[in-house]
Amino acid sequence: MKKLTNLLMLALLSVGASCNPEEIIEPTLVVNTYNLDGTWQLAELNEAPLADSTFLYIVLDRKGTFNIYDNMSSMYPVLQTGTFSLEQDWRVGDIISGTYDYDLGTWNHEYIITDLYKESMVWTAKGDATDVQKFVRVATVPDHIVEAVRK
Repeated sequence: MKKLTNLLMLALLSVGASCNPEEIIEPTLVVNTYNLDGTWQLAELNEAPLADSTFLYIVLDRKGTFNIYDNMSSMYPVLQTGTFSLEQDWRVGDIISGTYDYDLGTWNHEYIITDLYKESMVWTAKGDATDVQKFVRVATVPDHIVEAVRK
């Protein structure tokens, strides 16, 4: 019996030693306003990095408000504000949608949020799987962009 116990212990140790600590998979976060709260930079659009001079930052507040700083459709930085909401759809997952302030309408799409980690997340347009946006968390919107939209 003692020999069997020693063999089992040896087997467990060899299995544990063969695991590579770099292979530990980080679990995704629950999609909620607390985990989305912060500043996010659009890093990839449809699996391609943005052009060097193009940017989009979205600041999400856990109270359900957003600020978007971007130059995607303008040569100058633009600030758009509004509110966002989250919805759980059992068919597709967690959905974020937004409405701009000043009666400017709603976002072009509702987005399915996937792969939410502490430092990144993916948004896919509901109804258009070719519209995929990868965001990375950043500390803040750069000061020169914030200053440019104030002018």
